[in-house]
Amino acid sequence: MADDWNIRTKLVHTGSRRSQYGEMAEAIFLTQGFAYDTAEQAEARFIKSGEDEFIYARYGNPTVRMFEDRIAAVEGTEDAFATASGMAAVNGALTSMLRAGDHVVSSRALFGSCLYILEEILGRYGVNVTFVDGTDLDAWRAAVTPGTKAVFLESVSNPTLEIVDIKAVAEIAHAVGATVIVDNVFATPVFSRAVELGADVIVYSTTKHIDGQGRALGGVICGTKDFIRKTVEPYLKHTGGSMSPFTAWLMLNGMQTLDLRCRAMAESAARIAAALEGDARLARVIYPGLASHPQHALSARQNTAPGTMLAIDVAGGKEAAFRLINGLKIWKISNNLGDAKSIATHPATTTHQRLPAEQKAMLGITPGLIRLSVGLEDADDLIADLRAGLDLI
Repeated sequence: MADDWNIRTKLVHTGSRRSQYGEMAEAIFLTQGFAYDTAEQAEARFIKSGEDEFIYARYGNPTVRMFEDRIAAVEGTEDAFATASGMAAVNGALTSMLRAGDHVVSSRALFGSCLYILEEILGRYGVNVTFVDGTDLDAWRAAVTPGTKAVFLESVSNPTLEIVDIKAVAEIAHAVGATVIVDNVFATPVFSRAVELGADVIVYSTTKHIDGQGRALGGVICGTKDFIRKTVEPYLKHTGGSMSPFTAWLMLNGMQTLDLRCRAMAESAARIAAALEGDARLARVIYPGLASHPQHALSARQNTAPGTMLAIDVAGGKEAAFRLINGLKIWKISNNLGDAKSIATHPATTTHQRLPAEQKAMLGITPGLIRLSVGLEDADDLIADLRAGLDLI
């Protein structure tokens, strides 16, 4: 029955497990372990656990399982594994399936910590990684070989909002048997069609839109039951990257309003982008919903809405960008995103500061670039605040 529900209903009800008390709110099972009636029962559970049988919180927990079932239903995958953070999800999805000598092809426009995992950690252990311009399908075709084990991409890149053609890249990858792993944070579970377009594995930082209120770190890996339970789970349960029950409870509560929040935020983001485009003090306004975006048509095909994120490039560079940011009253200066509160970030000096200058330039992370995560405040107030900031430069 749940398969027939629309997304807003799934976000409220899917995966619910009620105790003998019949509670309405999802229960928090704050326990590290579980008791057995007999030694024989303990032995049997360690050999093979049933659907609602648990061993240890690092292996699984009823509250965490509720969250995993709910996000899998929304995303359209068979299963999911919840992790301690978004980066634990990225690391778990990649490291659990790779070994020395394997080859990965990745888009090069990535969040700084994703780049670190691919460049430093995987490279340290003998995995060969090739980076390509994610928007160039010929580059993907040239890089993916019969020995490629996986491809990795951000469906909408952080922070410059480049959009990768998931369907086309998946066709290239699947032709050689490679697994397609998509970091889908900017697209959100509400607006994404990644699974339908051919993604095999989806990762989220649930810290962002899924929690949506800046309360807790979390992540999740979505995929087939075989991949999640036979590849991801053994790696994460032994290395300790699983989500806590309390965090899972927060994420379950966040999911109940996820659709409403994302749609309101995306509507405001579109208004803000339209209001700022053409301002002479800005070198560019980057938003997939604008016709000026290089992948505007692809965005419309790939996602059901352009999203909650935009970026502006202040013509005066870092000094002018800082004056604008420091003059904001409503927008908060932070490096998070997807929050109910609107956030302004200067990627060149924060989230991507470790990158060499030439790499920042190649990725379009200029000294004047400001990433804007649109929250739930009134759009007119947010526009007025940005314009007041622009007046200071």
